[in-house]
Parts: sequence; structure tokens; C-alpha cells
Amino acid sequence: MNPRFAYAHTLCGHEYVALEDFENGIKCYQSALMVDSRHYKAWYGLGMLYLRQEKLELSEHHFRMAFQINPRSSVILLYLGTALHALKRSWEALAIMEKAILADKKNPLPMYQKASILISLEKFDEALDVLEELKECAPRESSVYALMGNIYRRRNMHERAMFHYGVALDLKPSATDAAAIKAAVEKLHIPDEFEDDL
Repeated sequence: MNPRFAYAHTLCGHEYVALEDFENGIKCYQSALMVDSRHYKAWYGLGMLYLRQEKLELSEHHFRMAFQINPRSSVILLYLGTALHALKRSWEALAIMEKAILADKKNPLPMYQKASILISLEKFDEALDVLEELKECAPRESSVYALMGNIYRRRNMHERAMFHYGVALDLKPSATDAAAIKAAVEKLHIPDEFEDDL
């Protein structure tokens, strides 16, 4: 490996992180930044690593550094917004998601994250509007329907919730998502007074 090639260090960092060897991942990303301090992929890699470790302030810092170098990346904006939302700075995260959506209108993830943030702010109508638009872009994405089901469940609109959960399950979600959807369906059948006891 050429020690003066920043991207090679970054790729090694990605490999270490994929193997959950975070210590060596950090070393590789830092080596990349010593070669080229403007190598935004290394800043992004560190941001992702710290996000996975739930070191949210560090994650935000590294995503902001990557963003300063590459302000047009919807992916960097997406994860910066994700870190801000995890830091309970939801309004700031929402503004970042808007920028991510504008940066790449074909990337559905910022729209999905925007809807999730709106739900956390209890802006259910706005979240539903975003999810309806997202259904146009990603009509076979089960998580969109599951999220809509969650909104309707929170509004005690059980028939609509059940419909959306059913569609989500029909779209063959991952095993983890299917289990979460089935658990949400079960909650529809448990009266509220019993749900608090669980």
C-alpha cells in the first residue's frame, strides 16, 4: 500500500469497521487525514464509526468536517442529520434533512429520516405527507408502510394501522423488520390499560 495515498488508508478503515475492529479503523482514518486533511471520506468514515458507537458529539463533529469539504453530498447530510436527531436536536436535524433531500432528490433515505424526525416531533400530518410522497419513489419499501402504520396506531386509527402493517408484511421485509411489524400488530390487539403493564 502506498503510504501517501489517503484513499487506501480510508478503504482499510472501512474494512476494519466492517469487522468491528474500531481501534484499527480509527488509526486508518487518522492516517488518511495525516496524508490529506481534506479527504472527506476519512472524516465521513470516522463520523460513521462514532455514530455506531453512539459517541454522538464526535460523530457530529466528523460529519460536519466532511460536509465542509463536500457540501453537496446527500449521504453526508443524511448522517449529519441522523447524529443531530440522536442528540435530540430534532429541529436542526430536520433542516439538514431538507438540504439532503434537495442535494439528491432520487435518494429516498433523507425523506424517510425526515418522516421519522417529524414523528418524533409529533407532526403526524406532515410525516404522512412525506411518506405518501416517498411511496411514489419507493412503492415496494416495506418500512414506509410500517412507519405509516405506526402513525395511525399512535392516532388510534387501528384499521388504517392494520392495513399499512399488512401491506408492509406483504412486501417481504427483513426478518428483524417483520418481527417489529408483528409486535406492532400485537399492540393493536392489547387494550391500553394492559399495554402499560408489559
